[in-house]
Amino acid sequence: MVIGAGAAYFITRSANSDGATVVVPLSAEAIARAGIVVTPASSGESGADIRLPGVVEPNAYKLVAVTPLVSGRVTRVSAALGDRVRRGQTIAQIYSPELADAQTKYVSAKAMLDAHDRELQRTEKLVQIGAASRQELERIHAEHAAQSATVQSSRAQLELLGVSSSTIDGLGTAGSVNATVNIAAPIDGVVTERAANIGLNVDPATSLFTVVDLSTVWIVADLYDKDFSRVRVGSTVTITATAYPELALRGSVSYIDPQVNAESRTAKIRIEVPNPRAELRLGMFVDVVVAVAGAARTLVVPRSAVQNVADRTVVYLAHPKEPGKFTEREVRLGRSAGDRVEIVSGVAQGDTVVAEGSFFVQAERERLGLRTTAQTTTVPTRNSSATETASVGDNQQVKVIVTGQGFEPAKVMFRTGVPARLTFVRTTDQTCATEVAFPSLNITRALPLNEPVPIDFTPRKPGEIAFSCGMNMLKGAVVVQ
Repeated sequence: MVIGAGAAYFITRSANSDGATVVVPLSAEAIARAGIVVTPASSGESGADIRLPGVVEPNAYKLVAVTPLVSGRVTRVSAALGDRVRRGQTIAQIYSPELADAQTKYVSAKAMLDAHDRELQRTEKLVQIGAASRQELERIHAEHAAQSATVQSSRAQLELLGVSSSTIDGLGTAGSVNATVNIAAPIDGVVTERAANIGLNVDPATSLFTVVDLSTVWIVADLYDKDFSRVRVGSTVTITATAYPELALRGSVSYIDPQVNAESRTAKIRIEVPNPRAELRLGMFVDVVVAVAGAARTLVVPRSAVQNVADRTVVYLAHPKEPGKFTEREVRLGRSAGDRVEIVSGVAQGDTVVAEGSFFVQAERERLGLRTTAQTTTVPTRNSSATETASVGDNQQVKVIVTGQGFEPAKVMFRTGVPARLTFVRTTDQTCATEVAFPSLNITRALPLNEPVPIDFTPRKPGEIAFSCGMNMLKGAVVVQ
């Protein structure tokens, strides 16, 4: 038994990689102060959920690019970016010589047709009294039919330019011609793009606005090929967002892209979700959780129970017969589902693990000075003046595994003034953490798949040094004491 800093710990031989099992005793007062809670390792569903990063995109079936039907010059714009518009609302006005010319041609053709009507009536009367020949009447009929076709063609041209039938019927003289056309919103929605400005010359190919109905939006995520067999069209999905912690939108997979990206080995999946309060903004990052039925039953523990000591992943077990003693046990992790993580080896069903406060137990282990065989410390023994010295080094090292669920561990403890090394290893493509950033240290590193990436620094003062993925979705921290 070895004493250190007023508390005792024990070293016993086991099959751990460092050749020892560490038992850390805590007083009842320390346990209460740290808020330590224990729970038995239990059987649960492993990989019941598939977690994916997603991006909010507009519902492409409710997105309209507003283009004019006539060429001309913009004279008025009444909608700005972000404005909500109603269907039929005037959002711009165009002065169009093309429209004026088409109206003038229609008025002229209609006047000529009226003149032909009168001439035809007069000729028919002359034929009846023998004052005109039948041949002359047939010529007038042919000219009348041709003029009627010209009027119909001019009217059709105006309709193609967006002029209503009532407006066309009201065109009687050249003075009634109106060269201004109103551009109306085609749907209820929000203006997300605006290219229209006063003085802009436009034609029917010019996009003036983009209007999107945001009552529903699409969530697009990348599904990895290993999960293709677990996700189907109709699979239930829950959408959450960091910006709205209380928000949880339900939806289902409506589309799975039949093509696989050759580089990332992923296929796009699409989920349509309601957005009645417009909380989901276009381009926003969200978390996509796809529920998978029929997952296997495995041994799981709370994610908060898992800690990292040097390059080992461990949990702390409560001693079944001696309250206040906690045994460090190395484990191997499997899939994660929510706040639970699968234990592949190291813990048996029924073992009682520290679910809350395990970080405090690890901190006490470090405070007592126990190190792995790669480190050094001198510790006095009880009732003896002799000392026990282990092999030691001059720095502190921790390995952080990057999984589809985030950084494991997400919290690392270092001491001030001692050179430190964090080694990141990304083990999956199913993550947005393809790089890691330490903003306060001005450090950013790419994380190639399955390649260790060391980051060396020396903590200068107590506190927390935050780190995150490049998208700032997955986060962790170095706690310096």
